[in-house]
Amino acid sequence: MEYRKLGNSGIEVSAYGLGVMTFGGQTPEDDAMRQMDMAHDAGITLFDTAENYPTPTGPETQGRSEEILGRWVKARGLEGKVVIATKVAGPGNAAGDMTHIRGEDRKLDRANIRQAAEDSLRRLGTDCIDLYQLHWPERPITTLWRSRFSHIPDTPDLTPIEQTLDALGELVDEGKIRAFGVSNESPWGLMRYVALGEAGRGPRLASLQIGYSLLDRQIEVGHAEIVMREQLGLITYSPLSRGLLTGKHLEEGADHPMLTPGKRAAVAAYVELAHSAGMEPAHMALAFACQKPFVTSVLMAASSVPQLEKNIAAAGLTLPKDIMKAIDAIHDANATPR
Repeated sequence: MEYRKLGNSGIEVSAYGLGVMTFGGQTPEDDAMRQMDMAHDAGITLFDTAENYPTPTGPETQGRSEEILGRWVKARGLEGKVVIATKVAGPGNAAGDMTHIRGEDRKLDRANIRQAAEDSLRRLGTDCIDLYQLHWPERPITTLWRSRFSHIPDTPDLTPIEQTLDALGELVDEGKIRAFGVSNESPWGLMRYVALGEAGRGPRLASLQIGYSLLDRQIEVGHAEIVMREQLGLITYSPLSRGLLTGKHLEEGADHPMLTPGKRAAVAAYVELAHSAGMEPAHMALAFACQKPFVTSVLMAASSVPQLEKNIAAAGLTLPKDIMKAIDAIHDANATPR
């Protein structure tokens, strides 16, 4: 396993991380414990969760993923030996109705961030969160995962980024978080956080977490340059595009709500390329994301131990230049498959 610096945060993370968003929901606790053991044995040190996990979100299960992760860390004696990343949910979170989390007034202001952080610390059973992330911006993001811009005016009570930074700064000063990051933020948002941090308003932004895969390379246009030039860490999720890039949904009779005709053609091309090179399609997809120069860590996620075991086999795999060129050729022929 390779280890990389998370921007200028002083935190080092494994090139692959484990996302635990199904733990306590789709994935029962005993299975989750085996997955985390397997990941740690493979050299994974980054474990990513959120206050609203597991998904699908709901009041009955909210917070269980953090609790399970916290119990595992304590049971294995790994306090201070692994990197724990979690997130505070704001009103812009796209995970569905989450009024069960701090009601209708869930914002990225001081009161909400402090309450969320205190609750996460309690559920995780720790005194300090390594990486605390803003789970979607509070303002509406109208270009992420879309092909065009839609103008949505800010609400009059929108929390200014300056106030969000003030709240995060208090938590850093109190030793409750080591660094902060943003999740699913726009290029403008990234630069705004960087500029304010450099001007001395709150802590400096450490990282961005965002989706990235063979089927979704939109971040290469704007986000990639920013994270490299501004020395930010980049944690990517959904490298298998919700399982599409495994190729299993191409089989006759298989179904997947996201497998549109355009994506089916792209997936088929990537699967054929992987097989021609003697690789599993999932391994090629994971290695592609991991070896990009702007990527710090790629989050694996699995609902079961066998799934994770297959994915972990990609660790250490480096794609040769001819395969990377072939991947780019497939992408250029259908850059935004629909």
